[in-house]
Amino acid sequence: MEVIMTGWEVPIGAAIAFAGGAIATGIAQSKIGAAGAGTVAERPESAGTVIVLEAIPETLVILGFVVAAMIIIMVE
Repeated sequence: MEVIMTGWEVPIGAAIAFAGGAIATGIAQSKIGAAGAGTVAERPESAGTVIVLEAIPETLVILGFVVAAMIIIMVE
């Protein structure tokens, strides 16, 4: 039995998928950014590592976007 969502369920589901990743990324980056600022103030040579660590949570937003796109595309 195949269930096909139609109407308002599809955009709401896609929005939840994207918003979840975006909110989680914001929380993670706020904590990493605060710790990274203190680390760079004490050891300026660690700036490259901090930049990489700050970029890693962005994968959550990308994943949320992909899932949201899949939700919208897979609706027939």
